[in-house]
Amino acid sequence: MIATAKGPSLPRLILFFASIIILLAQAAIAATLNPQPRTASHPKSGTVSENPHARRHMRHLARSRRVRSRTVATLRRRHYYERFYASSYSSDITDGDSTVGEDPVVRQAAIDALGNMNGTVLAIEPTSGRILAMVNQKLALSSGDQPCSTIKLSVALAALSEGIITKETEVRLGGRSHMNLTLALAHSNNAYFEALGRQLGFEKVAYYAHQYGLGELAGYHIRGEQPGIYPETEISAKLGGVGKMCSFGEGISMTPLQLGSLVTAIANGGTMYYLQHPTTAAEVANFQPLVKRHLDIAGVLPEISDGMAGAVSYGTARRLRVNFDEEEVLGKTGTCSRAGTRFGWFASYANTTAGRVVVVVFLQGGRPTFGPKAAEIAGRMYRNLYDHDFFLAKPLLPPGPRASSDPN
Repeated sequence: MIATAKGPSLPRLILFFASIIILLAQAAIAATLNPQPRTASHPKSGTVSENPHARRHMRHLARSRRVRSRTVATLRRRHYYERFYASSYSSDITDGDSTVGEDPVVRQAAIDALGNMNGTVLAIEPTSGRILAMVNQKLALSSGDQPCSTIKLSVALAALSEGIITKETEVRLGGRSHMNLTLALAHSNNAYFEALGRQLGFEKVAYYAHQYGLGELAGYHIRGEQPGIYPETEISAKLGGVGKMCSFGEGISMTPLQLGSLVTAIANGGTMYYLQHPTTAAEVANFQPLVKRHLDIAGVLPEISDGMAGAVSYGTARRLRVNFDEEEVLGKTGTCSRAGTRFGWFASYANTTAGRVVVVVFLQGGRPTFGPKAAEIAGRMYRNLYDHDFFLAKPLLPPGPRASSDPN
């Protein structure tokens, strides 16, 4: 009988081939996840180098990185290394001021708060339009400057009056980002107000701006006052169009008196008074308020008050609370620059049970000048007034102002 050699059993063969298949599959997956660059041997040295396609791709990536690096560096230089030529400080800000008709307590509080900063402080009684103090009258009565983000008060009132938003309306800012009016005012969000401006359009934005006193004299027979500038047409698209007008005040020149007049109307519920600056004791004794116009904003004021209060509590004006936190203050900051000069604005009013006072701070200068600094100065002024019991004093004037649509 011939013996037959025994080979491997069928199960063992199946297991052997299955192992080989698994190893090949693992190798294929690894090659897919970690592809190796295609290479070719150098014809002379035998070394390995990229093929022409890979070299072109690498050169393209290197050029892209260089362009991005130069762009980022340029943007950083523009943002962080803007040059300013004006000084933020001055030693003669009160020279030439007419002070006989001003409240001495309020004036001294403003002088002490401003210190040596190059700026002006304006204090107004919102129930009458009387200017209680105007420090550095040369600057306060000048032709005005770009209002920066304080223009957002006018835009917010316009949008609320037109009914396109409430304080809770979420406006899309791009991508998945949204924001409501309260946060946009508190944090001075530019994209939010650019969107509102584009939705309103220039004609409506300009109409409300004129209603709120921009482009016209805010005072009544105040010697030297100028009307500022509000353009008759929308600024060019190259400069940002109506969007930039509504976020930065681009193309607009506003005076501290005009901003003070608007905030006075906000503080008293909608009455825009002619601002008056008594210059003699007799003018103080015979003072009578003069109504310029009534603004139909009473119904929308609660919609912006949370945002103005938020600016002081947790937003761009929170520096105010370093010096004063005893009473509620509502306000709006503004910061921008033009032609080597930086501007810092802050317009506010103290919302107290004993009475209200409107305070506007406007600064000019270099890098130390900006909106939060103006808010800090306003906080020092409110502190000075509070320490002198200003908010406990009786009203300066009796109620019942005489109305006039055009005293001229």
